[in-house]
Amino acid sequence: MYLLEGQATIEDVDDTVAELAAIGDEHDCTVQAFDARYLAGREHLERAVELADRAIERGENVARDRGVEILLYAAGRRQIDDALAMGVDAGETDVAVVIDGVAEDGERDDRTISANDADATAREADAAAAVRETLAIEEHSTIGVEHADEALVREFFEITEAELSATGADLADVVRERVALLDVEK
Repeated sequence: MYLLEGQATIEDVDDTVAELAAIGDEHDCTVQAFDARYLAGREHLERAVELADRAIERGENVARDRGVEILLYAAGRRQIDDALAMGVDAGETDVAVVIDGVAEDGERDDRTISANDADATAREADAAAAVRETLAIEEHSTIGVEHADEALVREFFEITEAELSATGADLADVVRERVALLDVEK
């Protein structure tokens, strides 16, 4: 999984989504953009990709599109309309774009890079270059609790102070738990 972070200016959301889909098709990758304010770290997105792929492999996916399925898991929602709040909006905004190609052997685990992954990695890099140009991204770190809008994340994922206090977990841990719980809610 390649993660592109930075500030982008989105003129028209529908046009941008179509352009990203075309880049994904051209490079045989999934390209999904997120409003970075909602993201609690790279692990948040890695887990969403992993769980979306597992749902697709089991035939339990809600969305027909892999990118939308990843969005659903990242948002911890089964309703596409609800999950779309995590997508990009018009204007100048911090974004994180997941670019994920699948190796020839179908391997999707970033922790085990092998020769079979080389083609997927090259396609991801090429797609990232196209996304960088298309969105005119000014790259800088945008994800993680230190960059997230904590109040927005807590509201979106319905995380209370009592829950944080009772669990002893940090915000990123609770968000990842919400992502994982989506399978239980099915």
